[in-house]
Amino acid sequence: MKKHIPNLLTLGNLFCGFLSIGYVSNGDIRNAAILIFIAMMLDAVDGRAARILGVSGNLGKELDSLADVVSFGVAPAYFVANTYFAHLGMWGFLFAGLFPLFGAYRLARFNITAAEESMKYFKGIPIPLAGGIVVFLVFFVKWIPLWIFVLLFYGLGLLMVSTVKIPSFKDIPMPRYGTIISLFLFYMFYLLAKNQFESVPIFFYVALATYFLFIGVRFIKVKEIKIRRPRRPRRNKRRRF
Repeated sequence: MKKHIPNLLTLGNLFCGFLSIGYVSNGDIRNAAILIFIAMMLDAVDGRAARILGVSGNLGKELDSLADVVSFGVAPAYFVANTYFAHLGMWGFLFAGLFPLFGAYRLARFNITAAEESMKYFKGIPIPLAGGIVVFLVFFVKWIPLWIFVLLFYGLGLLMVSTVKIPSFKDIPMPRYGTIISLFLFYMFYLLAKNQFESVPIFFYVALATYFLFIGVRFIKVKEIKIRRPRRPRRNKRRRF
């Protein structure tokens, strides 16, 4: 059963991307954006969950790439086509559609990268980061001029397929370091949502509860490993007189 847990998290990532596209179609940008941030959270923990449970494999790696190209490639492009490029009609979809092409190429290159190398650094910025930035910029469609957004949008696409080395931080324990950073991001997004909308969307609280659930499971798992680890017998030191 435990071997399916990381894959379920990855499928949750994919499902959030699909739902986000549906919310954008209905004009609900705020909940669509929060679904993308939930997908980012699930993407951040599925690989760690696989390593903790010792069930890492090629299936999970390929499934993760398929989910990422939808949630952080297709969905952000659909955001852009319906906001910044909405006045362009079908041309807006064509211009926005270049973004997932960059992301798909970046993911394919990542899949053929050696595991030891990918644990140390990424070549080009990861697609969840690029897609997350694009979705975040959608909130400022009224303030960011179109030409500036176009530069940022295609700049992120080029950075994905570039060979710039970015530290992966995959070997850093999540509860020790990631919790502080994640809570800060949650708080900043909460302030943004509170200022932009009349009330904070319900998906924000779902994301926060899910993240704390992961932290609890991670903490319990680490404790179990420490308990099972045999203690080394102490050596009796001879007293010198």
